[in-house]
Amino acid sequence: MAKVKIYNMKAEEVGSKTLKDDVFGVEYNEGLIHEVVVAYNANQRQGTKSTLTRSEVRGHAKKPWRQKGTGRARQGSTKGPQWTGGGVVFAPKPRDFSKKVNKQAKRMALLSALSAKLADKNLTVLDKFEIDSAKTKDAQKFLDAFKFKGNVLVVSADNTVKELRAVANIPNLETVDVSLLNVYEVVANKNLVLTESAIKYLEEANA
Repeated sequence: MAKVKIYNMKAEEVGSKTLKDDVFGVEYNEGLIHEVVVAYNANQRQGTKSTLTRSEVRGHAKKPWRQKGTGRARQGSTKGPQWTGGGVVFAPKPRDFSKKVNKQAKRMALLSALSAKLADKNLTVLDKFEIDSAKTKDAQKFLDAFKFKGNVLVVSADNTVKELRAVANIPNLETVDVSLLNVYEVVANKNLVLTESAIKYLEEANA
């Protein structure tokens, strides 16, 4: 089992904690992580785009002029795609992009991603993430104290509206409740910050 240092919001060491191998010592499985991330992104797609084909365009199908003798190109209908306001060739229609991944695969992919963060030394443990002022400048002080390089994801089990407001205007800082944590967010952010409450939740949920 890995032993990590615990810090406060000022990047001061305040203790240590031993992490369970069942959660933070799982073998890295890139293929499984890729599968779950692809499914997650696919499931975010609405698939609601829709345009009209020539059969759906409003109007009549009357031939605009006779076939021969006018000097103009032959036309069978003003609803064809070559006409302004005509139908679209192979028009996109609403479709379902969702992919199904079973719960066990999602769980193992998340544990694998968390273990990889720890192995790469991109995981930081906080005693708690609290910003009582709800001000952006105080959230920025937290980033400045740790001198993170790259995007930062803070995972906590007790986020409040104040924390959400404080980080809202910082593009490279995001916070999420541990119950909503997914693989995509873990791999999309270089630095992962877990509070002690979040670690407790993860270890109990995967006991």
